[in-house]
Amino acid sequence: MDFTFGGKYKLEEEIAMGGCGTVFQGVHTIAGKEVAIKVEPALTRSSPLKQESKIYKTLMGGPGVPWLMWSGKQGDYNVMVVDLLGPSLEDLFRMCNRYFSLKTVLLLADQLISRIEYIHSRDLIHRDIKPANFVMGVGKNADFVNIIDFGLAKKFRDPRTGQHIPYKQDDHHGVGTCLFAAINTHQGIDCARRDDLESLAYMLIYFMRGSLPWRKLKGSDTASTWDLIKDKKLECEQLLTVGLPPEFEVFYTYVRGLEFGDLPDYEGLRQLFRGLGEREGIEYDNTFEWSVRPRGDGTGERERKRKRYCSACAKAGVHGHGRAVSS
Repeated sequence: MDFTFGGKYKLEEEIAMGGCGTVFQGVHTIAGKEVAIKVEPALTRSSPLKQESKIYKTLMGGPGVPWLMWSGKQGDYNVMVVDLLGPSLEDLFRMCNRYFSLKTVLLLADQLISRIEYIHSRDLIHRDIKPANFVMGVGKNADFVNIIDFGLAKKFRDPRTGQHIPYKQDDHHGVGTCLFAAINTHQGIDCARRDDLESLAYMLIYFMRGSLPWRKLKGSDTASTWDLIKDKKLECEQLLTVGLPPEFEVFYTYVRGLEFGDLPDYEGLRQLFRGLGEREGIEYDNTFEWSVRPRGDGTGERERKRKRYCSACAKAGVHGHGRAVSS
């Protein structure tokens, strides 16, 4: 499409497509600044992109939330223009051959818990926590993790009264991305703060393992895929963190044990992983896996660690965690 929105934001190449619109790289025609332009057809009165724009307006200025520069309807499209940032954690994970060191996972965990805490402090739950929805900054902020894509976010409490939404369960198959969705979400229970953190737990285990046991499960339709993945998550619940440092089991067990309206102990969770970092002699210097040039052919200590984790996992009967497990 050859369009200019808001009089000054010119559309260039497509960079992503999702359920809540298509994202393009664009440019501010006067300042020359690169931006991200999210576009959806204005077909109905109800607009996920308009709702997302409202959420950005309430959150921007907070840590790790891109600035909203312009939003509105133009022609046949609803449009939102935000900061163009760096690659997503999913992109970087693939670039690093589906391997993040323990140091990188701990550095990320520290920031990711804080980003989720900030969203929750504004009475919102994200409901689609996954690696693709966290992106790194650019320039001097290249080591700063940002959270994006609020198309599924919703209020979990009334900001005036502080009253939490009531517990509700129905027959729907969940919201968000089934690979990282909380088990409660699979079971049709309304999302709460605990579920964002359970999704984060799956993310961190995914980074440590290289995969998740249910990653390649696929049913005949969307509902059956959600059911297959739910069953696998329940089956693997006691084995998911086998071979990983015990802090990952503590984190997962804690978030799975939270009640619907509970306030998570974000600081306690950060300190849990900080303690692991201290024990392992890890320096919190924001030097990530992708920040350093790999030595040799990428084997050595990091491959030995990965084989140890995956070997322990295979012995426990949890398969499909990484290519380091030999047949």
